[in-house]
Amino acid sequence: MTVDQISTLSLLAVVVVLFIWGRWRVDAVAMLALMASVFVGIVAPEDAFKGFGHPAVITVAAVLALSSALARSGVVDLIAAWIERFASTRLTQMAALSTLGGAMSGFMNNVGALALLMPVALSMAKRTGYSASLILMPLSFATILGGLVTLIGTPPNVLIAQYHQRITGHGFELFDFAWTGVPMAVVGILFLTLVGWRLLPSSSKGGAAGDAPFDIDSYLTELVVPKEAKVVGKTIDEIAEEMETPPQFDGIVRGRNRVIRRLHIAKLEVGDVLLVHGDTEAIEELVSKGFKMVAAKDLKTEDGESPIDTDALAIVEAVVAPRSWLEGRTPALVTLRARYGINLLAIARSGAPIRSRLRDARFQAGDVLLLQGPRDQINDTVRALGCLPLAYRNLSLEPRRALVPILLFAAAIVATVTNVIPAAVALTAAVVALVFLRGLTMREVYEAIDWQVIVLLAAMIPVGGALETTGAANVLAGAIAAVAWSADPHLILGVVLILTMTLSDIMNNAATAVVMAPVSVGLAEAIGVNPDPMLMAVAVGASSAFLTPIGHQNNLLVMGPGGYRFGDYWRMGLPLEIILVAMGVWLIPWVWPFT
Repeated sequence: MTVDQISTLSLLAVVVVLFIWGRWRVDAVAMLALMASVFVGIVAPEDAFKGFGHPAVITVAAVLALSSALARSGVVDLIAAWIERFASTRLTQMAALSTLGGAMSGFMNNVGALALLMPVALSMAKRTGYSASLILMPLSFATILGGLVTLIGTPPNVLIAQYHQRITGHGFELFDFAWTGVPMAVVGILFLTLVGWRLLPSSSKGGAAGDAPFDIDSYLTELVVPKEAKVVGKTIDEIAEEMETPPQFDGIVRGRNRVIRRLHIAKLEVGDVLLVHGDTEAIEELVSKGFKMVAAKDLKTEDGESPIDTDALAIVEAVVAPRSWLEGRTPALVTLRARYGINLLAIARSGAPIRSRLRDARFQAGDVLLLQGPRDQINDTVRALGCLPLAYRNLSLEPRRALVPILLFAAAIVATVTNVIPAAVALTAAVVALVFLRGLTMREVYEAIDWQVIVLLAAMIPVGGALETTGAANVLAGAIAAVAWSADPHLILGVVLILTMTLSDIMNNAATAVVMAPVSVGLAEAIGVNPDPMLMAVAVGASSAFLTPIGHQNNLLVMGPGGYRFGDYWRMGLPLEIILVAMGVWLIPWVWPFT
């Protein structure tokens, strides 16, 4: 191997390890890889930032903006309301929501599709009395499967199409992915609806019927003992004996953060703060006994003079979305009350319990927050925080507001399918038209674009190109071909699928596509077959992250509301991936022959 090849493969290995490690943001790792590639000489300085103008990056940004416009139009709320009215059983609800989620994800950002349908799923679970954990993971998987259907359904498809354009002179068209994507999505959704949800552990603590949007058993909150409360002088054990479902008492904070852990003998004093893990019913029962929630302080109006009428306050549950600006920050640092006029009452987290004070807990993606604020502003505030409300809220459907983004999006699709103009230009033109027709403001456009994804793509495209220009991709492909030199091409295709799926389960799917595309083409050349089926295998594999919550944003998004643990995903995800590999091994070569 040459020095450049060794440098490229070594850098790639480090990048993969950093992606898996997960301590640093993926866009920061990608930029680090890009700068390192320039410094070691495998990417020319003048080519370092060409990724920011790459058609794949522009296409993804435009799709994100258009997805936001479609979400704001209210059309999805209208369809969801119809489903909720006529789907009365668990099976019909799962089938309807999963099908709608998959269909939406073919043409809009799949995170956006899940964000729109998750409150509907929780509302249905509450109304029919079954655990929301039975429907949230299937819904997440369905929205991921929907991305397999079209070119714009998911970033890996856009990247694969652009890479194919560069090496062959012609790219995959908008619906070329449908020949394999539709059968896989249909079979996958059927599996999720009929079988998959039955594989989920019964211990998942996601929502059930009740007064709250959903019940969860791991809220961390703090309760203070006020003056003249009846609980003064009692021990925790005495209070727990009086309760039907006592919560978990983690400690008592007395004085200057002195934590008392010997709870069974400590008698409560005025001003004591209890650290409590429990569901909403247990917390409400404690409040009824005289405790007061520490965070539930009077909120001031904008002039800072008079407190807001308590009747005008609302309590909502919201989930911290992946890449929300809250991630890594503490409530004390964010100062929600001073900045946004809302109270943080409690935090719920799946997996490891929160052991710190509420004010010192660092927000993580998937955390569920119990927020209190002005009823007429709290939904907008939740969105500004980068969170998603978990209560279904019907939007008033304005015909003009709904029709404009739909018509413009349809026009962009037609222009792309008929090859009038490239997808990147057509979709960007639709965004520009939306802005001038007041369907979106420029601020909303910038807010809709996931800049972490954009930077990740723009930085990794030159790094992925170095795999090809230095010949490192051929070295990897040659090593794989040498091991399976006499194997049937179908078997090698299966290896590509499994390897890509494995990488996508532990690192970003777009980065996986960038890395595996040149390797798969090199492998096709090494065994003397058409590269098209290998590239399609990479597209399918990169969009099939079902084993872990970190493989795809949607999986992480439902972790908190569904009460899932890290190890719950493979129970349903592993059979689904096996089904997709089995289908892909024969379906992809049938549509895209090896010769």
